Amino acid sequence: MSGASRGDLVLVRVGELFLKGKNRGSFFRQLVRNARSLLADLPEVRVQPTYLRLVVRHPPEQRRAVLERLGRLFGASSLSPAREVDRDIEAFAAEALAQANALPAEASFKIETNRRDKRFPMTSVDVSREVGGRIFTTTGRRVDVRHPDRVIEIEIDSEGCYVFGEVVPGPGGLPIGMTGQVLALLSGGIDSPVAAWYAMRRGCQVQAVYFHSFPYTGDKTKQKVLDLARLLARYQGKLAVHVVHFTEVQKQLREQSADLSVVLYRRMMVRAACLIAGRHHAQALLTGDNLAQVASQTLENLTVIEQASSLPLLRPLLGFDKQEIIARAQAIGTYETSIQPYEDCCSLFVPPHPVTKARLADVEAAESALDVAALAEQLATGAERIVVSR
Repeated sequence: MSGASRGDLVLVRVGELFLKGKNRGSFFRQLVRNARSLLADLPEVRVQPTYLRLVVRHPPEQRRAVLERLGRLFGASSLSPAREVDRDIEAFAAEALAQANALPAEASFKIETNRRDKRFPMTSVDVSREVGGRIFTTTGRRVDVRHPDRVIEIEIDSEGCYVFGEVVPGPGGLPIGMTGQVLALLSGGIDSPVAAWYAMRRGCQVQAVYFHSFPYTGDKTKQKVLDLARLLARYQGKLAVHVVHFTEVQKQLREQSADLSVVLYRRMMVRAACLIAGRHHAQALLTGDNLAQVASQTLENLTVIEQASSLPLLRPLLGFDKQEIIARAQAIGTYETSIQPYEDCCSLFVPPHPVTKARLADVEAAESALDVAALAEQLATGAERIVVSR
């Protein structure tokens, strides 16, 4: 039927995937799989891949939910809620007019046309001029081609024609699952969930390890960490959390050197995490370390801690300002949970003036009275694995 509107959809554009050359296809296929997984429980929603773009068709009542889910689709650079229309100027004009009429009376507009399919008989400029003229004649609305209040866009493609007036930024990055698995040292604080989010944004599948010092850190602290993991799982579907019972080993470490205790704790965590990572196919560790934020995060202490790791130790937040981390935590929805007042294990048994420039020789001397390999094995073997989902 000429002039008809065919239905609601969301156009999903990709960004960095364009740079992937011969590997582009595998990245795009992963993006499609991830989009379908994110939307799987929404009825009558279909993901249709086109050339390096997704068309997500949905019932009108599902639009908000679809946009919210796609806002967590790493690899998507932008989203546009749109209407599909028939392939003729009457349909373009009718839908553009409907969108213009939804604007405030004083709002100006502009029509922009992208004629991707050059077989369409009118040029992009001619389509924009014709549709804009009809809207002006019908409504008297002000046209502003330089600084419009709303740009109404028309796309003419070989696979469909679309009209939309909004471009929403996507999360960017790469599709989860394309760059390997990492094991994140997840605490109940602000930083580590944000670090895990950034790893996901670079295409990593994330697992987590949490060091629990019961009864000094109670069940509420453990639940807080699981709640944070569940928030992160919204991006990748499921997330495994390995809960390590750390209390007795932590006491033994503190007895060796109170002043070095924070560094000793962190080195033991890294050792145990490496063992867990090896058993669950993770290729690197991930922390929320931020240079010079706390005593364990001086350059000297970070160096000594890292030397206990047999895996690459990733620190995506190393150079961030604290306010940048807080802003990201608020944006991804972890901040309100992170600031709940429950302690993590690294804040326990800490001396008034912890060492900020640890020397490896001193740390190894403090550890020499213990069988650190056996303790790490004990921690890893006794870990409790909990899988949370979005």
